[in-house]
Amino acid sequence: MVDINLTENIDGVILTSLGIIEVEGGNVLHAMRNGDNGFYGFGEAYFSSVEHKVIKGWKRHFEMTLNIIVPIGHIRFVLFDDRDNSKTKGCFQEVTLSRNNYQRLTVPPMIWFAFGGLAEESSLLLNVASIPHRREEQENLLLDEIRYKWD
Repeated sequence: MVDINLTENIDGVILTSLGIIEVEGGNVLHAMRNGDNGFYGFGEAYFSSVEHKVIKGWKRHFEMTLNIIVPIGHIRFVLFDDRDNSKTKGCFQEVTLSRNNYQRLTVPPMIWFAFGGLAEESSLLLNVASIPHRREEQENLLLDEIRYKWD
């Protein structure tokens, strides 16, 4: 067992409840408006699928703010703060998103994150990113380079 310093909220991370409008024939799931808390510009939006028990990460962006929504499936996100001047330095935050916990997870630059599929079927996330993706704007680590116990 790895001892981790778990916090409710890493400094700068925002969780925003989102609306689901029930409509006959299929629901409308809100994601983001340009005036929402956590909106720092629009660079691109993309979907990423995550298979059951697959873990993707660790990654952090130097400039990009992520706005992640999970409309299909069930995904656990783990965030880690190693920013020198942060009041939550050394802390982890866990967030599970799904249709039953329909929220937007806003991740500021310089926060490490990884995520894993919990649903039996493939899960889908949407990221509304503040800037277009550029390979040189991110950094990746192997899963065992940040000590976290994935069950």
